[in-house]
Amino acid sequence: MTKEYVVLTMGDPAGIGPEIVCKSFAKEEVFAEANVAVVGDADILKLANDICQTGLTIHPITSFEEGKYEAGTLDVFDLDNVNMETFEWGKVSAECGQASYDYIKKGYELAKDGQAAAMVTTTINKESLSEAGIKQLGHTDILQDLTGVDEPLTMFEVKGLRVTFYSKHVSLKEACDLISKEGIKHYTKRTMEALKTLGVEDPSVAIAGLNPHCGDGGLFGREEIDSIIPAVEEMQAEGVKVYGPIGADSVFHQALMGKYDGVLSLYHDQGHIATKMVDFDRTISITHGLPFLRTSVDHGTAFDIAGTGVADEISLDEAIRLACHYSGRFKAAHDQA
Repeated sequence: MTKEYVVLTMGDPAGIGPEIVCKSFAKEEVFAEANVAVVGDADILKLANDICQTGLTIHPITSFEEGKYEAGTLDVFDLDNVNMETFEWGKVSAECGQASYDYIKKGYELAKDGQAAAMVTTTINKESLSEAGIKQLGHTDILQDLTGVDEPLTMFEVKGLRVTFYSKHVSLKEACDLISKEGIKHYTKRTMEALKTLGVEDPSVAIAGLNPHCGDGGLFGREEIDSIIPAVEEMQAEGVKVYGPIGADSVFHQALMGKYDGVLSLYHDQGHIATKMVDFDRTISITHGLPFLRTSVDHGTAFDIAGTGVADEISLDEAIRLACHYSGRFKAAHDQA
């Protein structure tokens, strides 16, 4: 079976990204389902390799075809963009902010034309990006700008529980004000499309309630009555397998047990808390709506422990696993679109 190529961006050189990359690549299973190569700085990776004592051979490449994709080897597109004489672990710097942006841009270039079926991202630092004069301070915003996609959809996955988000970085009051019938229909259908690209046939989606007990007939808010229920009824009349609203204290557990293929969370923390309480380290972010699949760790650069070798790679292991697992299905779905 021919394996897809997956590109992994190293992240901010001064953060824990290089260390967790080396630790993940020291495991044979990283190549089980796809051929994975890193975009980063070979000298930084060599330093991280020494610190973590992972015993890897850092192997610079200029194309995917040059990679070895075997245990004990880390194939890297070496951008050689960090001055090792002035480099410091755990420090905000314009150089590292620019370097981390360059890794993302190169990863995008490798994925946009189909060379790579998926992209895995590690950690970047908003302050360093800002120091470098970069206006987009997050992976999703950077990729949105590079691809020209209007509205990427974020999905969290952990142990088969998949959650999308109606809104993200807005106040709780604004999140409530944003709820509308048309919005519920829009994000439900986008969630359905995202699930299909992951290989879920005829998916079912549950809508989490916004208010306690879904409002209890309007006693604790009318969003369910005025917006969510009408949206669900209209979609059900169209044959869409959507259910809800279902109390947020129950719906995520039900989906984890397999009752639903996905859950639409109605605000940021509602879905974040639900997924991270299942398994904080293995909750992975998947970005849909891009020309390629993107998965990511869901933690920061951890400057306070960078360069010490103690960073845990479990989240990156899972991000790589999901990218490799879904890459072929996503590419096939995208090619048919």
